[in-house]
Amino acid sequence: MKKIIIGISGASGAVYGVRMLSMLQGVADVETHLVISSAGWMNIKYELNLDKPAVRSLADHVHTDSNIGACIASGSYKVDGMVIAPCSVKTMASIANGICGTLISRAADVCLKERRRLVLMVRETPLHLGHLRNMALVTEIGAIVAPPVPAFYSRPKSIEEMVDQTNAQVLDGFGIEVREHLKVWQGLGK
Repeated sequence: MKKIIIGISGASGAVYGVRMLSMLQGVADVETHLVISSAGWMNIKYELNLDKPAVRSLADHVHTDSNIGACIASGSYKVDGMVIAPCSVKTMASIANGICGTLISRAADVCLKERRRLVLMVRETPLHLGHLRNMALVTEIGAIVAPPVPAFYSRPKSIEEMVDQTNAQVLDGFGIEVREHLKVWQGLGK
């Protein structure tokens, strides 16, 4: 059984985290832990028009962002890693600088200190030098910065297909196969 934490922070793009939870519901050997910031909830309501019960029902376990005592706040609780989708630059800066004032940043910090996979789907553009320095810093301490950039080679026909392709690529890095959502580049041939 793989255990993965899905964090949803306050950047635009709440669809990435919510859709990832939906994709993982169909995977029998994956247990999900969900934590959403207050700004994340605001974006879910605004961008997706979903209420809290609808989103919470997609996860196996739900933790509040203020609950620093949650199981996922400790390295002794074994998880395979964490994805923050989307990841705000504020959340990325907190993680890069070891500021653990929320459960999202604490769980991410635990993943880094325990050498577990941490993927930050950073959603911001354009980027200023402070953002870029925090991206470099968080990468140097072990995180993977994976902005949700569409893969147009997959010829997506909808926003959902673009989101699913990006999410499937991230989950593939955890060894979680959602192949029905992943179009693998086959090359151009000869």
